[in-house]
This record gives sequence, C-alpha cells and structure tokens, in this order.
Amino acid sequence: MTLNEYEIRRREDRKELLDLNINPYPAELFEINVVTSDILKNYENNKTDYKNISIAGRIMTRRIMGNASFVEIQDSKGKIQVYFRRDDLCPDEDKSLYNHVFKKLLDIGDILGIKGYVFTTQTGEITIHATSFQLLCKSLKPLPIVKQATNEAGETITYDAFSDPDMRYRQRYLDLIVNPSVKDTFIKRTQLVNTMRQYLNEKGYLEVETPILQPLYGGAAARPFKTYHNTLDMSLYLRIANELYLKRLIVGGFDGVYEFSKDFRNEGMSRFHNPEFTQIELYVAYKDYYWMMDLVEEMVELIALALHGTTELQVGTHTISFQRPWKRFTMFESILHFTGVDISNMEEAELRLTCNQMQVPSEPGMGKGKLIDAIFGEKCEPYLIQPTFITDYPVEMSPLAKKHRSKAGLVERFEAICNGKEICNSFSELNDPIDQRQRFEDQLELGKRGDDESMVLDEDFLRALEYGMPPTAGLGIGIDRLSMIMTNSNSIQDVLFFPQMRPEKNQTVNLEELRSAGVTDDYIPLLIKLGFQNKKDLSNANPNKLLNDLGGMRKKQKLEIPAPDLELIKIWIG
Repeated sequence: MTLNEYEIRRREDRKELLDLNINPYPAELFEINVVTSDILKNYENNKTDYKNISIAGRIMTRRIMGNASFVEIQDSKGKIQVYFRRDDLCPDEDKSLYNHVFKKLLDIGDILGIKGYVFTTQTGEITIHATSFQLLCKSLKPLPIVKQATNEAGETITYDAFSDPDMRYRQRYLDLIVNPSVKDTFIKRTQLVNTMRQYLNEKGYLEVETPILQPLYGGAAARPFKTYHNTLDMSLYLRIANELYLKRLIVGGFDGVYEFSKDFRNEGMSRFHNPEFTQIELYVAYKDYYWMMDLVEEMVELIALALHGTTELQVGTHTISFQRPWKRFTMFESILHFTGVDISNMEEAELRLTCNQMQVPSEPGMGKGKLIDAIFGEKCEPYLIQPTFITDYPVEMSPLAKKHRSKAGLVERFEAICNGKEICNSFSELNDPIDQRQRFEDQLELGKRGDDESMVLDEDFLRALEYGMPPTAGLGIGIDRLSMIMTNSNSIQDVLFFPQMRPEKNQTVNLEELRSAGVTDDYIPLLIKLGFQNKKDLSNANPNKLLNDLGGMRKKQKLEIPAPDLELIKIWIG
C-alpha cells in the first residue's frame, strides 16, 4: 500500500491521539437528539428547544482563528456551522484540548459528536455553539475538497468537483459524502418501491420470495450465470426471472402474488444494462393483459404523484406526462408508423432481407421473432418518448404468452415504452400445458441454431400447468429503468448504489525501473507519493511541474536532500 503525505500525517495523528489516551474510534453510544435539517427549519420559530442539543457529523470545512474557530459539519440531513471557543471547551488552565487536539490533530473528514446550543451569528447564520466535543471517528484519507463561489450574476460556481463517473461509482461512499444531493436519487428510488408495495398490498396481493439459485433458468430470454453446489453435487443458475416460480404459486391457489427480486443476466453492460438488476413481477388470477394495462397506468401515475406531486416530469430534454390514459399501438402498427413498411405477413427470409434493407443488425441464428424485435428496437423504440403501450406481439417472440383471442399468429402481450426504453412487460399468461410444451420445444430448436438466449424446457413447470393454472395476467417492471426516469438519471449506474464495474487497475511500484531512469533512493519515496510508480508514469510527467512538486515536498517535510535539478528531472523522464 502506497501512502501519500496526507495519509502518512493522518496516521501519525492517530498514533498521537492514542498516546494522549484519546480513542479515535470509541465504542460507547453517543446520544443524538437533533439533526441539521431540524435546526435549520425550526430554530427561528422555537429557539427554546435548542438550548441543549447533541448532534454528530463529519467535518467538511474548518476556519481556525486563534482562540475561536468555525467548523462546518455534515450529517445525514444536511450541513450546519459550529462555533468552537477555546475557553468554553477548556475552562481550566489546561488548554491542550483546543490548542493541540482540536487545532492540530483533527482534520476534514473526521466525525465529531458535539454538545452545545444554537444561536444566530451577527451575519444571520444559524450556528451551533459547542460546549464540548468528542472525536467519534478519525478519517485516514483526505476528502476531495469541493469549493463553491458566487459569481457576479449570483450564480453558484463549483470548483474541483468530485465528478468523474468511474470514481463516483467505484467509491459510492465518497460520492455520497462529497455530493450529498446524490442521496435524493436513492431516497426517491426507495419511495418508488414503497409506493408500489403499498399499492399492491392494498389490493390484497401477497408479497412472496422465490429461489435465486435455480436448477433450470427460465421466464425470460437471456444468458444465465452458472454456479455449483458442492453438497448437492449439481450445477445451479442465478435466476434470470422469477416468473415460472410465481406461476407455480398461482397453480397452488393464490389469487395474486408479487416479488421484488434481484435477477441476473450474463449479458452486455451499458448505461441501460447492469448484470444484476431489480424488478417486480406480479401475477393475478382471472385477469388478462387489458386489465394489467389499466393497473400499470394507475400504479405508475401514482408513483409520479408520490415522488413529485405531479404527473409531468422533466426527463433529459423531454417533458413526460404519466397521466392516464397512455397511447396504445400494436407492434406491427408501430413498425408501419415509423418505417412505412408492413411486416405483418412476412416470413423469416423476407424479414432478414428487410433487416438488411433497413440496415438493422441481425445474426444468422436469429429466428422470426428476434428479427421483428430487432426492427422494432432499432426503428421504433428510441422514438417512443411519452409512455406508450406496444401490444400484440408475434407468437415467436413470446414463448410464455397466451395466443391472441382474435389475431392469428400473435399473443396477448404488451410492453410499456417510455423515454425510448422498455420499462415493463406483460402477458395474458399461457396456461395450456400442451401449447407451452410445444413453445419450449421450439425454443430448443432455436438454441440448436445458435440462439444462446433461447429458453430451456422445464418439466416441473409443465407438470404444474398440467394440474391447471387459472387464466392469469402477469407483469414485470424494471425498477432500475423506472427509477432512471423518475429521478431524471442518465445512466443505470446513477440509480444503483454499487453498480458492477471492471476491476481497478492497481499498478505496483517498480523500483528497478525508477532507479534505471536515474532516480536516486532519496527521491523515490517522494515520487511514489506523487503517484509515479514506474518508468511509464515518469515519461508522461511535465518536467517543470515535477520540479516544483518535488521542491515543495522537500521544503514541507524539511528533508535534508539535495534540491532537485531540472536537467536531472528531464533525464528521469527520458
């Protein structure tokens, strides 16, 4: 582990605190009776309630001014200024708690417990006057300092923002500290889920849990993650959907069941796809897909109102209205509308030719259903901005959906598309076990042709259907996609606390390369602290900047080594 000069100093401060018998990580409870938002909202109207407060938070800024100082702390609800006065903290002759511990051994990022009272400064700022404090956690890594200033137009300008997406997603904990507004996205996501749960519970549907580890994966067209169970001596799969298990429960006699589930698909990643994602699946007996469309409209409209107080939301450059009713088109109608081509009577060969003519990418292993889906995904879906139901899909695309009651070759299925992406999928569920077996066998044939997302044949599910499943409507809603829309987020990574990422590239220090470049042992530790770990790092350095950085570190640490020389540094860089 390579430490920079700030991390080294903080570790030294930690040791000194321990030497002073101050535990930087105390175990005992610190009682909190107020949060920042409560003080800032209510103090002016009820000052007597804030004469004896106890609060905890992280130091975000410090202004040391001799015998008095100002600190800004941040808790889970916001930020507030705290006033520290030496003689209040140290009423006796010993002033070391303020002069040494507070001023020299505390840092931005440390977490303090503070007792005191609230007052208003001469400039009108609501502030806590600290009468005592306790160090609750010593931070060993410095926070990125985000600076803000107000320009002549009264606009707030942010400098040195912690904004690199890769860093933010990898270190979400740091993102939440430095960019506290990020919390609002995740609070709204939880409100979204809670609204759905309350809505479905009030209708009398039962929330259930089904297996994540499954001997056969099913319920969707996707590639699975595979694992192995040692005791059972068998391969298992992480579920790609929970549909087949939930429908078993409908067979068993439940009228309505739903599950918020983590599902896993071993597929590509993008700003709309994460290999681990959350969806809700709902199955209700004696209903059909028309009934389910009405439910989706009602529930999503309710979510918009619960989160924003309005059915109109700004999503990117679009204003999207979730007010009922939503537009409805069949899949073939939408393709005809956007391309001018009627594909409703085309067979596979003609569809493949049409894909080529429209410059829609296709693969040799794609059957009729996937070719139609490719045309729709390329030529229609991106242009459906307002929430729209696309209905009546070709039977080849939907192995688990019931054949349409009046349209040959189609199934009773809809998808809701919003802001150019699918947010839900629904069927009148197929409950004919003979038809279902044939659909599974058709999927096996597609698998033999090279379709690695084709479904497998699940004999136990077919056995369940043979006992009889009542007419049922099923629904799956992607929580991540819907959260993106409801929070105006550009990427799925923005609504996942910890999105899947490629491994970090951790370079190791190559001392021999540094020495071979001519760097003396005196300067190797300084170069490492500056982030130079090998010859390649050095070759990309600016010689004048490196000269200044090394000179500054030499003076700051009072090192008795020769002053760096520009010509020598140029030799190091090569």
